[in-house]
Amino acid sequence: MLSEQSATTVRATLPAVGAAIGQITERFYARLFEAHPELLRDLFNRGNQVSGSQKQALAGSIAAFATYLVNHPDQRPDVMLDRIAHKHASLGIVPEQYPIVHEHLFAAIAEILGDAVTEEVAAAWTEVYWLMANALIAIEKRLYAQSAQTGWRAWRVVGRTEDTDDVAVFTLRPVDDGPVPGYRAGQYVSVGVTLADGARQIRQYSLTAAPGAPERRFAVKRVAGDAATPDGEVSQHLHAHVREGDVLQLSAPYGDLVLEDTDAPLLLASAGIGVTPMIAMLDQLAAAGHGAPVTVVHADRSPAAHALRADHEKYAAALADARTVFFYEQDAEGHGRPGRVDLSEVAVPAGTRAYLCGPLPFMRAVREQLIAKGVAPADIHYEVFGPDLWLAQPAAEAVTTAA
Repeated sequence: MLSEQSATTVRATLPAVGAAIGQITERFYARLFEAHPELLRDLFNRGNQVSGSQKQALAGSIAAFATYLVNHPDQRPDVMLDRIAHKHASLGIVPEQYPIVHEHLFAAIAEILGDAVTEEVAAAWTEVYWLMANALIAIEKRLYAQSAQTGWRAWRVVGRTEDTDDVAVFTLRPVDDGPVPGYRAGQYVSVGVTLADGARQIRQYSLTAAPGAPERRFAVKRVAGDAATPDGEVSQHLHAHVREGDVLQLSAPYGDLVLEDTDAPLLLASAGIGVTPMIAMLDQLAAAGHGAPVTVVHADRSPAAHALRADHEKYAAALADARTVFFYEQDAEGHGRPGRVDLSEVAVPAGTRAYLCGPLPFMRAVREQLIAKGVAPADIHYEVFGPDLWLAQPAAEAVTTAA
């Protein structure tokens, strides 16, 4: 994979690049959007740019990829690449965009690191970039070929229900009345909307019905901002303006957190709106008559805030051997356990495969508890809504390890 000469150079410069990668990505995005403002307006999530989460995710993925290549020169981190490629495919990323990223990323590296970027250093990191980019291009090409849909398709809203005070469920059917391609439980679709200022913003929403349904159904939580982040532009738009009869543009389904065919015991753990892919998984398990134990764990602010709770309980009750364990920070009495997720008293059968979705602190905590209970790390799978900041952790580790 990575040439021996480049591996030596990358290993030697990884501490410097890792230490400055936050500044590098900051400068990269500034350069990119100055040259291509349409990318910020119509492709990149503007909220993630304001919060800085997209910049952290890019930094983390580059550092993690480079560190992996240095430590495993004949391999590549396919799990990480697959997750990124699925997100890219849902956005419609094309190969022609990768040279644009390369141009502005490496100009940013040169600006931030200055004379430290010799021809040898530039060549080594260019090799890293194109190993990652070409791998993503190949995976994305395969995903596009597998999809029965290219680009965007118009879907009409045929149902909208208010599930909680801040979660609405949308049901859609294709405007052209054509066939509805299948998907795998746990996958998401991108939804593109045109906002009041003319920007076309894209967000991903997990499908909440079992595969095979003649429609698409997803739940949208209205995202309220705070001092650090703005209100969710697309979620606010969908809640305020989209009703039955309106038309939305949807991508084909994508996502690598999918329910595998297995007779193993399962644990589905979610928090907040992270419940959505778990509902599709439970629906499929119930329809298939899954007989092995299924442990359903969910954490939320309160029972009233628990989105799709009725479906959560209904599909779990339809299984032969399932139990639900709900944790609520408020009003838990009579509805669940008080406080945050604590699996110390939750039985986890040997051989359990776990699926996690929710905020990163929640997933990290659950993962640690599951490993302590004997669940193999390889059997713990997760989904991040938004930029995958779990990858940002290796960026810091890369600096420490290489220094």
